[in-house]
Amino acid sequence: MNINKLTILFLLQKNRKNKKGYCPIRCRITYYKKRKEFSMGFFINPDYWNSTKQKATLPDDNYINNQLSLIKQKINQAFLFLQVNSKSFDVADVYLQFKGESTKENKTLLEVFIVHNNRMEKLIGKEYTRSTFHKFKEAKMHIENFLKTSYKKNDMLLEAIKSNFLNDFDFYLKSEKNHKQITINKSIQRVRKIVKLALSEGFILKDPFLLYKPKRVVKNIVFLTTEELKSLEEYSFKQNRLQLVKELFIFCCYTGLAYQEMSTLKANHIVIGFDGNEWIEMYRLKTKSNISVPLLPKAKAILVKYENQLPSISNQKFNSYLKEIAEVVGIQKNLTHHIARKTFATTVLLYNNVPIEIVSQLLGHSSIKITQSHYAKVMQRSVSKEMITLNSKL
Repeated sequence: MNINKLTILFLLQKNRKNKKGYCPIRCRITYYKKRKEFSMGFFINPDYWNSTKQKATLPDDNYINNQLSLIKQKINQAFLFLQVNSKSFDVADVYLQFKGESTKENKTLLEVFIVHNNRMEKLIGKEYTRSTFHKFKEAKMHIENFLKTSYKKNDMLLEAIKSNFLNDFDFYLKSEKNHKQITINKSIQRVRKIVKLALSEGFILKDPFLLYKPKRVVKNIVFLTTEELKSLEEYSFKQNRLQLVKELFIFCCYTGLAYQEMSTLKANHIVIGFDGNEWIEMYRLKTKSNISVPLLPKAKAILVKYENQLPSISNQKFNSYLKEIAEVVGIQKNLTHHIARKTFATTVLLYNNVPIEIVSQLLGHSSIKITQSHYAKVMQRSVSKEMITLNSKL
C-alpha cells in the first residue's frame, strides 16, 4: 500500500448493534500509516452490507450509498485542499478539514489554551492543584481581553503571532490592569507554556517568543524577624478563630509548608526518619517532588494539640484573619500565609546558619537557583553577621 495515498474505508461496528439488530457504519481514513475513525450516524442490517464493494445491498433504497459516496467525495476534497494549501498535515488534519474545523496549521491561541486547560482540569489532584488551574483560566481571560482591547480581535492564529506580542501584553497588563511586574511575568510565563504546547503538538513550527527575555523584578522578601515571631508566639487571643490561625501560621513558620501542604497534612505524613526523629514526608504538587521536613519542637507541640490533624480553613479566611492578628499584635507587615514560609527560610534557617542547599531542599524548591534568587539579600546579611563575629575574634 502506498502510504502517501489517502485511503477511505467504510466498515460495520458489529459489537454495537441497536435494538433492531442494526450496526453503525463507521468511516476509517488512513494516511501515512495513521488512522482516524469516526461514526457517521448511519445504521444498517449487517445482512445487507457488502464489505468488498463498500456499499449497502438494499434492493430499493440507495439513500445510504448516496450518503457514503458524498462523504467520500468531501473527504477527498479536504485532502486535495490540504495538499494545495498546507506545508505539512496528517490524518487528523484531513478529518478536521472534512468537518470544516481548524486544522493544525490554522489553530488559534485561545483554541490551544482550551486544550491545555481541559487537560489540566482532568489532572487536578494528580499533577496540578486547583489554584494552579484557576491561574491558567485567569491567564486565558487576560489574553481574551488583551486581544479585544489591543488588537481588536476575538482570537489570533498561532502563525500570526509576532515577537512583539508579549511586550504588547506586558504593556496591557501594566497600563490597563495595574498589575505589578512580578504578576505580569507569571502571566507571560503561562502564555509561553501554551505556545510550547502548540510547538509540541505540531500546531506551529517555531517559537515566536524564542528571543523574549522577561523584565527583571527586584524581589523584597517579607518575613517575620526573631522579635516579631516571638511576640506573635507569646500573644494569646481570646477569639478561637484568631488563636487557631495564629497557631497554624506559627506551625508553618517552623515547617515551611505552603498552604496546600498545610491544608492536606494528615497523620500518615508524620514518619520516623533515619535519625530516629519525626519528619514530615509529603508530595508537593507545585514542584511535583517529595519534601522532607524535620518536625521541630514548636511545630510538634501544635501538631500534638490538634492530634496530628490540623483544622481546615480556607486560604481566603486564613489571610483575612492574619490581617486582624497583625494589627492586634502590632506587626507592621501585610501578613499572608506565604510569609510563614519565608520566615521559616530566613529567621528559622538562614539566620541560624543552615546552608542554602539544605534550605532549598527543605522548601521543596525544584532548583537551588530559585532559593538563591529569592534569598540573596538575606544570605548577604547572614554573611555580614558572620564577618562581624570574625572581626571581633581577630
